[in-house]
Amino acid sequence: MKNFAMIGAAGYIAPRHMKAIKETGNHLVAALDKNDSVGIIDSFFPEADFFTEYERFDRHIDLLKRKGTKIDYVSIASPNYLHDSHIRFALRHGAHAICEKPLVLNPYNIDALALVEAETGQKIFNILQLRLHPSIIQLKKDVAAAIKADPNKVFDVDLTYLTSRGHWYFTSWKGYDDKSGGIATNIGVHFYDMLGWIFGDLKENTSHLKQRDVGAGYLEFKHARVRWFLSVNYDYIPDDIKATGMRTFRSITVDGKEVEFSGGFTDLHTASYQHILEGEGFSLEEARKSIEIVSSIRNQNIVTGASNTHPFVAKVLANG
Repeated sequence: MKNFAMIGAAGYIAPRHMKAIKETGNHLVAALDKNDSVGIIDSFFPEADFFTEYERFDRHIDLLKRKGTKIDYVSIASPNYLHDSHIRFALRHGAHAICEKPLVLNPYNIDALALVEAETGQKIFNILQLRLHPSIIQLKKDVAAAIKADPNKVFDVDLTYLTSRGHWYFTSWKGYDDKSGGIATNIGVHFYDMLGWIFGDLKENTSHLKQRDVGAGYLEFKHARVRWFLSVNYDYIPDDIKATGMRTFRSITVDGKEVEFSGGFTDLHTASYQHILEGEGFSLEEARKSIEIVSSIRNQNIVTGASNTHPFVAKVLANG
């Protein structure tokens, strides 16, 4: 049994981490969040110590270590802009870090964290759960087989992801680019990771639309031309999906064929933890490609009138 601490216990994704720690047979010793709406802890680890102040949490972890209770891993589910600091906290306390996506906001953060890994001997793991989704694993196998048959094969891919959010989203840290990284980073980074993992090195990255609630653009990998569209605005969900009562729409088409991957998401964190505990976790360096993509999207200018624009962009422009 490994001992875990957790930073960011009150957020949306935190219960999946608690569930993963529990289901892999390990123990949550202590948790931190500035918000105290964390009753969910009782469902998993009611004996865990909880703190709302970083300084007291830091002191507690240090005292545990001095009394012989080693923290093996720190799970990090805090706001995106704090990941870098909280990863450093974990490593300097002699623990490995398991961090939510995005690992960090900028590629230079990865370079700096690599130095801390080397100094401490501890490891940093990123939750890149789509790499463990059975449908995505099968897609990677199918793509690899097609490329083996034709090394020059380039697929046409459309990525469409809409996950409706209310007004609270833009008041929270997620609504601020300097804290979340913006739409592409906050809800898209694991999709970009998946695309790079399957289709190879990036050749082109262009943005066609950047608004606070929607983003769109074009990515060209060695073996794929990708039109992408991401949004948290319910208005852009297709009418037939709205009619079913759904508020989320995920679609990936490869050469016009839909990849079915809508199910199985809730168990992927447990699979990710098992992967890490077996020594097969996704490392700091494996996160680099997706972080480079989202950093570039965040900082580049918009290109208008492109021929490779995602079809949903027209709907956004029509709404003004």
